[in-house]
Amino acid sequence: MISTEGPESEGDQPCFRLEPLKTHLPGKAGDSHFLFGDLDTPSTVTANGVQDIEDRILRITGYYGYFPGYSSHRREEGSESHADTPGSETSEEGTSYQTCANTVLKVLGGLLLVLCVSSSWVGTTQLVQLTFKSFSCPFFISWFSTNWTILLFPLYYGGHVVTTRDKQTPIQKFRECSRLFGEDGMTLKLFLKRTAPFSILWTLTNYLYLLALRKLTATDVSALYCCHKAFVFLLSWIVLKDRFMGVRIVAAIMAITGIVMMAYADGFHGDSIIGVALAVGSASTSALYKVLFKMFLGSANLGEVAHFLSTMGVFNLIFISFIPLILYFTKVEHWGSLSSLPWGYLCGLAGLWLVFNILVNVGVVLTYPILISIGTLLSVPGNAVVDVLKHEVIFSVVRLAATCIICLGFLLLLLPEEWDSVTLRFLAAFKKPEEHGEELTDSSIHTRSRSQANGAVSIPMA
Repeated sequence: MISTEGPESEGDQPCFRLEPLKTHLPGKAGDSHFLFGDLDTPSTVTANGVQDIEDRILRITGYYGYFPGYSSHRREEGSESHADTPGSETSEEGTSYQTCANTVLKVLGGLLLVLCVSSSWVGTTQLVQLTFKSFSCPFFISWFSTNWTILLFPLYYGGHVVTTRDKQTPIQKFRECSRLFGEDGMTLKLFLKRTAPFSILWTLTNYLYLLALRKLTATDVSALYCCHKAFVFLLSWIVLKDRFMGVRIVAAIMAITGIVMMAYADGFHGDSIIGVALAVGSASTSALYKVLFKMFLGSANLGEVAHFLSTMGVFNLIFISFIPLILYFTKVEHWGSLSSLPWGYLCGLAGLWLVFNILVNVGVVLTYPILISIGTLLSVPGNAVVDVLKHEVIFSVVRLAATCIICLGFLLLLLPEEWDSVTLRFLAAFKKPEEHGEELTDSSIHTRSRSQANGAVSIPMA
């Protein structure tokens, strides 16, 4: 289609442009009249006697939907579309407002979750030390608390029934979450092959952590356990070939420095060095557990994690129950009769441990994972406050310095991989206004010099 851009002024040459040609099928009654019937009507003549090219060509070619004044109608539609722009802007503003509101709610929920995570971990650590005063059997405590993880999948299924309209039976949901083990679901071979190493690492992590609490204060153990973040980075860099980051290497060095300073605080002898070794061993097995989970099982959703932890609880109940019996008969951990056990402390400890695991796994789905890590880090000052106020612990300068170094290294490990590029863009945003001002100054200087070269004289105002 050839048409003019708009009405031609007197003396201007017509300007043509190509538009898509829309043809019509021949043989229709209305088409013949539309194509040729209008040719008998007198054509419009402009002021200088030149026929209106636009109307004539539109009638001859049969442009679909053409009627006299078509181009003016198109302009009116354009103006109406521009008039509707404020409404679209209002809808966009509403959408952006809703997005901001959702982000704010997510952050506020994350902050509340941070407090809950740190409180549950502080309560768990302090309750362990209270339990040790009347019942010093760390492996039995670890075994008993791990058995409670069997409840995770039933609790997840209960939440699924309450929050979802399309409800599935427990068997269907169990099979769906079993895809974490493979496309064929969970078989006995996969159950033993995948669950056994993770269950052993889980048990070692908890057992070594409880042994360290018998030697050190809760503040020292929780601070040393934060080194697992540095170990995760080192193992991921070596085994999983993750991206190398210099700042994380610095954080790992800071964590190792804090460990050495913590051991040096009491002169590398006595229970202190043993407690430090046990806490570092717990952090190491925890890091190995997380790296192997990422290697073999990859990323899992909330249902798959609940299924996996419940499966580990079942494995712990069936295959690891003989170890507490061996420790009991060898008098390594002797607890007397079942009625004499501090069931209140044990159930409270296992319940807090279960709540901590639920908050960590649910929080990763509902809010930002970095907030969960910060919640774990806040357990260090939380335990320090309880140790000072309740247990009247006096921290040496070396221990405080070691704790601060480890916590600072933990914060550096939370930096995202693109933190350097983000920082450069942030700094560039501040430099742009200054550079723009410099460009304006340079342009004014060039303009002034050019005007002086052209003979313009600036007259100063009085």
